[in-house]
Amino acid sequence: MKRRTLEFSSHAGNLALMRSFVRGFLDNFPLSERDRTLMVLGVDEACTNIIRHAYKLREDQPIALSCEGRSDCVRLRLRDYGEQPKAEALRERRRGVIRPGGLGLIMMRNAFDKIDYVLRQRGTELVLTKNLG
Repeated sequence: MKRRTLEFSSHAGNLALMRSFVRGFLDNFPLSERDRTLMVLGVDEACTNIIRHAYKLREDQPIALSCEGRSDCVRLRLRDYGEQPKAEALRERRRGVIRPGGLGLIMMRNAFDKIDYVLRQRGTELVLTKNLG
């Protein structure tokens, strides 16, 4: 199993570093350019949500990213220690409903095969899985 980790603060300026880190990790796997790009954008959206919602735009809070490559999948884990998402924020919206917010979750679901929110005693771990092959 191949594994890399990155820890960074919740400053939006760190998102470019995170995207480059994820892109470099994904380049080692048999994924199409489209899948790689969607996955990078999905992780970027997840980090933006952490900054905006879990940390209420505080720029000095920790975010940990773990990238795991297995023979059958790539798994990315994002860990924060902020406010946990409300259950209704994690539900997929009905087709045809147009309103602000929630589109990032749809984008993440298009990029990954499985999305799991693990509520911890403090904060949340988001597990994003993309199957290979």
